[in-house]
Amino acid sequence: MPHTRWTLALLALSQLITSLDFFIVVVALPDIGADLGFSAQSLQWVSSAYAVAYGGFLLLGGRLADLAGRRRLFVAALALFALSSLAAGLATGPGVLVAVRAIQGLGGALLFPATLALVNTLFEEGRARNSALAVWSGAGAGGLALGSLLGGLLTGAFGWEAVFYVNVPLAGAAIAAAYALIPADGPMERGRRLDLPGAVLATAGVSLLAFALIQGPESGWASTPVLVGFGLAVVLLAAFVAVERGSGDPLMPLRLFGNRSLTSAIVIILVFGGTFNSLPYFLTVYFQTVLGHGVVTTGLAFLVPALLIALGTQLGGRLAGRAGMRATLLTGTLGGAAGTAALALGLGSGGYWALLPGIVVLGVSQGLTWTGMWIAAATGVAPHRQGVASGMASTALQVGSAIGLAVLVAVGGVGEATGAALAGGLRSAVMVAAGGMLLGAAISLTFARKQRDAGLQPTLA
Repeated sequence: MPHTRWTLALLALSQLITSLDFFIVVVALPDIGADLGFSAQSLQWVSSAYAVAYGGFLLLGGRLADLAGRRRLFVAALALFALSSLAAGLATGPGVLVAVRAIQGLGGALLFPATLALVNTLFEEGRARNSALAVWSGAGAGGLALGSLLGGLLTGAFGWEAVFYVNVPLAGAAIAAAYALIPADGPMERGRRLDLPGAVLATAGVSLLAFALIQGPESGWASTPVLVGFGLAVVLLAAFVAVERGSGDPLMPLRLFGNRSLTSAIVIILVFGGTFNSLPYFLTVYFQTVLGHGVVTTGLAFLVPALLIALGTQLGGRLAGRAGMRATLLTGTLGGAAGTAALALGLGSGGYWALLPGIVVLGVSQGLTWTGMWIAAATGVAPHRQGVASGMASTALQVGSAIGLAVLVAVGGVGEATGAALAGGLRSAVMVAAGGMLLGAAISLTFARKQRDAGLQPTLA
């Protein structure tokens, strides 16, 4: 079956669905809390339950995509996501909604690596894959813009339930299209099995790490649940590495770390999660708390950066093909550091116009980096390992985002300060993020120069 633009459009739609869900729920949280009787402390778990499950199951999702078949997992994940979204909209109590959100996070964790693996296997490495990843990346930027805006509009017009119901027709349409547009999976290979001990250890370890990072700012870093979470996560992840070393068919083949492009990309993705990915939170706090904007106005404020990120994703695909990974990622991370520093200078000194120069540079640079890092993570990886490589890379993004947000919230003193002090704290946090992007620029220098990019990495089995 030829891989047409319609196939790519379907894969981009699934990326839109997963990215949309991260942002669309946030603006509905006050209405959810008031209607279902959440306490101020428990309301955060409407978002956190999704994030913990999503981060914990990404690696397993990537491995299942390789073992069970990418189209099979793509369809199953969409079905799980749709059903859990429907159940979330029908929830009548806090416990039910939090539990269903965790299931929804599982659906997203299965869907993301399956989708990325499909892009990386249906489109040949080089110009075709670079262009496809640019489109896929642009859909993620669309989710950023539409999530904040659509969440406010749907909640205002139809109630908070609508932010969950909207996923149902989108996922249903994607499932129907998958059978027409994505090639059927072949029979499952004999002799290959799921590394169950590794799957349990990795899922439990990453989930506990995500829990501790998310709960730390709320409960305190020295609180018993957080310390126990960190301790168990370290033990379980150490055991996971030991199990993988001795497994004949591991969940995460450690030999993949011999691929310099994938390994460097994972480090950059960690940095990206902790810096670029954390900035929307601080901008939201600034717009709503310091400038006093409502949810719809705040959503509209994100349209400009989202469009610029989308532009950057397209430029990233072209630049990667012409100048190579090193130039693409170096340009993106250095530009991001400059734009973020300019953004920090604008915080507290005026309204939206004072932030616009930094937003322009940051948005384009973020798009360049986003596309470039996913291209790098797929380079030199054998087709039957693309799922687990996608799972490794996306897990790095989630862990980096959790660590970065926790660190930057502590630096900025968010939740403890008001007025000018809050603006100063936000400025400090954003400036630290700019410094973190320079680490990404240093890692970019480990990639080969353009003249050696034609054979970037040997394909690793």
